[in-house]
Amino acid sequence: MTIDRENLLKSILDSLGRIDHIELADIPNIDLYMDQVTTFMETRLKSSTRNPEGDKILTKTMINNYAKNDLLPPPVRKKYSREHILLLIFIYYYKGILSISDIQTLLKPLTEKYFHASGPLDLGAIYEEVFSLENDEIADLQENIVRKFTLSQETFKNAPEEEQEVLQLFSFISMLSYDVYVKKLLIEKMIDSFKTATKKEDLAKNAREKSDHS
Repeated sequence: MTIDRENLLKSILDSLGRIDHIELADIPNIDLYMDQVTTFMETRLKSSTRNPEGDKILTKTMINNYAKNDLLPPPVRKKYSREHILLLIFIYYYKGILSISDIQTLLKPLTEKYFHASGPLDLGAIYEEVFSLENDEIADLQENIVRKFTLSQETFKNAPEEEQEVLQLFSFISMLSYDVYVKKLLIEKMIDSFKTATKKEDLAKNAREKSDHS
């Protein structure tokens, strides 16, 4: 097997550069039926899948399961709002690395406080704030990948020449995998802290409400 290493790295970096989130302004500000929701998500996120021709972004079954697991508020008269779509986008990005329980821990406080919120801070504002960090994050990822790729090319120098290519590619994949593994552990620990923080917030809120009514 012969791998064009320069083209491989360029392809990886180019694919990172093409990653883009759905802009808030592009999300319909009208309620949609389920078929319209799945079509919208497929159209906007299909290019990010491994196999665009076969992979499904969202199905009716998925949406129903998210609702059953309290990840998504029920639709109103079978229609889904812009806030529903925002939550589905968050779920789409989280589900590849987090359990349903962890996603529920993250989204439930946001749903309870900001779903159809009337103030300046609503789910749309939170979505824009979070994804505004994307460009800087992509640039950092590209630098990190170049560094890992360069390091991987220095491994297995004593292996037979015809075996080095595969072994060095294995090193590169392993380094990326370890990075994901460590970050997943950190995310899980932070979710535990997030759960504790939201419980404290709820207790403080209940205490204030009791004080106001006493």
